[in-house]
Amino acid sequence: MWIAFASLVVVDCGGASTVMRAVGPILRGQPGPPWQGFAGNAQHTALSAEPSQSLARIHWRTPVDLAPPYSQSHELFIHYGSPVVTQHDDVIVPVRTGPKNHFRVEGHSPINGALIWSAPSDYILPPHGWIPSFNPALTASNLLLFPGAGGKLFVRDPDAAHAKVQMLVFYGLSQYQSGKAAYDAKVDIDTPITTDSAGDAFFGFTVTGATPAGLQSGIARVAPDGTGTWVSAATASGDGSMTEVTTNSAPALAAGQQTVYIAVSNPSLGQFGEGYLLALDSSTLATKNKVFLLDPQSGAPAGISDSGTASPAVGPDGDVYFGVLEDPFPNHNDRGWLLHFDSTLAVAKTPGSFGWDDTPSIVPTSMVPSYSGTSSYLIMSKYNNYAGIGTGDGQNKIAILDPNATQPDLVFGNPVMKEVLTILGVTLDPKLGGVKEWCINTAAVDPATDSVLANSEDGYLYRWDLSSNSFTQRIRLTSGVGEAYTPTIVGADGQIYGVNNAVLFALGQ
Repeated sequence: MWIAFASLVVVDCGGASTVMRAVGPILRGQPGPPWQGFAGNAQHTALSAEPSQSLARIHWRTPVDLAPPYSQSHELFIHYGSPVVTQHDDVIVPVRTGPKNHFRVEGHSPINGALIWSAPSDYILPPHGWIPSFNPALTASNLLLFPGAGGKLFVRDPDAAHAKVQMLVFYGLSQYQSGKAAYDAKVDIDTPITTDSAGDAFFGFTVTGATPAGLQSGIARVAPDGTGTWVSAATASGDGSMTEVTTNSAPALAAGQQTVYIAVSNPSLGQFGEGYLLALDSSTLATKNKVFLLDPQSGAPAGISDSGTASPAVGPDGDVYFGVLEDPFPNHNDRGWLLHFDSTLAVAKTPGSFGWDDTPSIVPTSMVPSYSGTSSYLIMSKYNNYAGIGTGDGQNKIAILDPNATQPDLVFGNPVMKEVLTILGVTLDPKLGGVKEWCINTAAVDPATDSVLANSEDGYLYRWDLSSNSFTQRIRLTSGVGEAYTPTIVGADGQIYGVNNAVLFALGQ
């Protein structure tokens, strides 16, 4: 049974819970560092620039899905988009409002969750298995971008109660307007949006039929003035069998922003899809480098799943990380691998021992007092070992890894990133054995408190203190649900936001 908090009205409906958002005056927060999009920034480091608040209580909550698609076993096979937080601390929430293509974006007060504004989107999901995520993003100049039908982006002031909504179209606004029906039916954005410091937006899109502009599934870049560039996945990879930018895989930018990293694939190849990681010129989308993705143990083509959210992440030294599935599957217990390359993608480095549906976070070595190695930073990764799959024992963990030191892999013994710290999930799983899974696609890393904030399928959000390697705080969000993985973020005031059971929770002291 849900419990009412403050002005929140919560109604139990005998299964799915209908959660009414907080009501009352719109209270504004204090300016601070924004959380711009998927994993926080264009490198996907998930590093908080603001000290996170204590996990003392739930401040407010609001639904991110008004029609959660529960399976017969009451699980949620859907990826929910990441909220973003503006430099004025307003919380922007992507919401699924119906069972098919029904979405909107909402602006909320960080103080009490009161609704500031709401804007519908005509966004249409790409072809999918697990339901893909619907993701807004912020530009450096504090404009909100969110996807619409036909490959267009809606643009809005994220902090204004009333604001004009404009459109950007990478193949031309006039082209879109003259063939709206065809484009809306056949062109879908299929990744989160990533923005650079100039306000340019990068994303993948799929095309499922002929369009007047002759579009093919690929990568788009659109500038703030609407000027657009695109290249097909086949052309960018130099491989005519590539049919898409991998669904849910957010583009990443090098720190200098001259290079954009993006995954392209063909989901019909192999068991889950096969493809490339590309390094493109961020101005022209010309291909600078590419690598065909291989299983580091078997040497076979790695699996690239449209049901995951693994996205490239860029380390402070320019190295690039990307998660894949193993081949043959599931000989690595469905753990996949975290592939590791230099900035040119020409040099393959030591992989991590988990990666299939995970975007790793960056951890400064100063956060781990016990660390005595030589790497300039560490990697935080989900580290599940799923019960009943291969030799998986259900000992589901999260881990801090050294990207440049090695140890034998737990299954095959091949060299993998060395475990600096690991910590086991808390709650026993009586159905599958072991402990409940970690349901994160990105965790938030807080250098100010030497901690990682991560969400679990047991219904709790945890603070993992890296100085003591222990969970020093946890807060119960729900009774727990099996679900596709969800984001955790930190707002401009240090408030923590996590999604569990189709609800966004605002947490703090």
